[in-house]
Amino acid sequence: GSLILLAPLLVILAILVKGDSPGPAIFCQLRAGRNRRPFPLLKFRSMCEGARERKADLQDLNEVDGPVFKVSDDPRITGVGRFLRRSSIDELPQLMHVLTGKMSLVGPRPPEPGEVRQYETWQLRRLSVVPGITCLWQISGRSLIGFDEWMRLDLEYIDNRCFSLDFKILIRTLPAVLSGKGAY
Repeated sequence: GSLILLAPLLVILAILVKGDSPGPAIFCQLRAGRNRRPFPLLKFRSMCEGARERKADLQDLNEVDGPVFKVSDDPRITGVGRFLRRSSIDELPQLMHVLTGKMSLVGPRPPEPGEVRQYETWQLRRLSVVPGITCLWQISGRSLIGFDEWMRLDLEYIDNRCFSLDFKILIRTLPAVLSGKGAY
């Protein structure tokens, strides 16, 4: 039902992405779900074609610690893509994953399998639940938070998850997204 209501917005966003740069409107990337089960994560494409191949050339610009890669002024990001990322609108296609049970609205963000291979043992527990679209990390500053703190927030969520915590995270997500704090 809600996806039908969002359909016109999704179509407009797809047209904007396609009109801004060559390539598909939707980007598909393998991610690790619950118990490390891989699944194809969908997002609106926010980078130019060939961005994955250029990642190695930008490794020295990585601004975060741990196995993740984030660059605040990443040259691979398109004009429309910058807006989509800062507003987190690029995540809207993930509602399909919520409907199919691969993701939840709230839970740890699904990592790339290559990142998981670099996890320390204590960090693997974050894969014991269904990943989510939003989480404590998202409402606590996103990329401004170090990797170990991000993992600690995910484990705190897992240890304390309940309807009221999910509701609190969902309510705080909109202001966090609108502020753009830590969004790369």
